[in-house]
This record gives sequence, structure tokens and C-alpha cells, in this order.
Amino acid sequence: MELNTASSQDFGLASVMVPINLGAGAADRVRLALSLAERFGSRLIGIAAQERAVLYLGDGTVSVDAMLVEEATKAAQEDLARAEAIFRRVAGHYNDIVWRSAIDTPLPYITRNARAADIVVVGRQSSLDAPQGRMALAPADLVMDLGRPLLVAPPDVAELLAENIVIAWRDTREARRAVWDALPFLKRAKTVTIVSVGEGAPEQGTHDVRDYLALHGVAADLDVRPKITNFAAQELIDCARRQNSDLIVSGAYGHSRMREWLLGGMTADLLESTPVCCLMSH
Repeated sequence: MELNTASSQDFGLASVMVPINLGAGAADRVRLALSLAERFGSRLIGIAAQERAVLYLGDGTVSVDAMLVEEATKAAQEDLARAEAIFRRVAGHYNDIVWRSAIDTPLPYITRNARAADIVVVGRQSSLDAPQGRMALAPADLVMDLGRPLLVAPPDVAELLAENIVIAWRDTREARRAVWDALPFLKRAKTVTIVSVGEGAPEQGTHDVRDYLALHGVAADLDVRPKITNFAAQELIDCARRQNSDLIVSGAYGHSRMREWLLGGMTADLLESTPVCCLMSH
């Protein structure tokens, strides 16, 4: 397959947002977001939020309660300052960075501010990954409310080349949205493979997706597998390994509050176990 070259009218990323916490891998996530900003010439927004941790309200005396709230506020401010220091230490040399922070609940604060970004970069959080602290965001919750594509990175990943991309295709609204959101990456990739797995895979319209991408200058191959021996997510991961891919593009299915994961739990499985970055849209 020939290299998909970019033109002056290509889709791009004007703004990349990376939430910061004080857990393991925070600096790597900034490096990953920075690598995207440098490649696309984007603004890089670092962002963090943390609630006050008031363990109890003293004895009801106004002065005691006020002191506890003041101490909790100071502790939150200090944590936010440490998060900002991580961001600036890694990205401070870049010529277009913005820092946003607040004493607030992380999830609604980040989702509100996502209006300023084309994509949001977070770390995967499986049961085996190191904890990320009180500023942490669950990708499964974030992607459902974000209204922007979410790039979920495994631990220790600090760069995304996205030269070989796998699209996890199912003929759904979420998958169509993900393909559109991924165009900035797809148009610069060397290889793109549209993968449809499981029962009904031949009826998912993969040829239409290939033709649609061709109209955008993206040459794609098809890999349709109606008979599989693993979970759908594992089939996709295996395909990514065969293609030497470092990015899977997928719709995000389910409702975060009810944890109703669809399509055999593919979204949950990818978030839990993927060894490569996933671009997800809902």
C-alpha cells in the first residue's frame, strides 16, 4: 500500500488536551499529547481538577469547620500545582501551551472544558495498572460524556506514530463517528486496515467504508472474520500486532452509569487490556 500523503486541505488537530494527575505515567501522557501537538501544529492544553478532601467537619464550631475547609483547599491547590509542574516540565518548551485547573470534581470539569479541544488524551486504567490518585479519570466514564474523541494510552507509551492503523468496524453510529474523528490520523498513515469480526461481519458494509475513506485519500485494506475463536477485542488486538499497528480506532459502546457494555463487552475489554493506543468515540 502506498503512503497516504497529506495535502493543505487535510483534516488536522488544532487543539490537544491532556488531563494531568499525580499518578504513575503522568509525564508519559504529556509526552504523548505533546508529540501529537508537535506533529499537527496544535495548541496543547494541560488540565487538572481535584475536589477538597474534608474528612469531617470538626465539632460544628464555625471556626473549626472553616479551618478544616481552608486546610483542604490548600492541599488541593498544592496538588494542582504539582500537576501543573509535571505539565510544564515536559511541555514548557513548546510554543503554544495552555494550563487550566480548578478545585472541582474532575469528570464534569474535564468534560466541560473539552469544548476547547479536538481530542483528549488519557491513560488506560485496568485493574493491573498503577493507581493515578484523586485526580484520576475513568476512560469509560469520560468517553460517554466527552463529545470529543478520546485517545486512551497504555502505561509507558509516550509517543504515537500511527503509521499502521486498525479500524474496529461494526455498522453503528459510534463506529461511524470514530472513523470521522480519526481522519487526521488515517490521512497520514502508511497502512489502514478495516477489521470486522464475529457473526454478521460480512454484512457490516466494510466495502462502503473503504470507498468512503478512498474519497478522503485514504487507501484501506479489509479483514473480515465471521468466525473467531477469541473475544472480539482480542481478535482486534491480535490483528493490530500482525499489522505492527500502534493505534486501534473504535466506537465506544454502552452507558457509563449503568455499565451496559454492548457487542460482547468489546469496549470494556479494549479499555482493560489493549497494549496499543485506542482512539474511541461515542
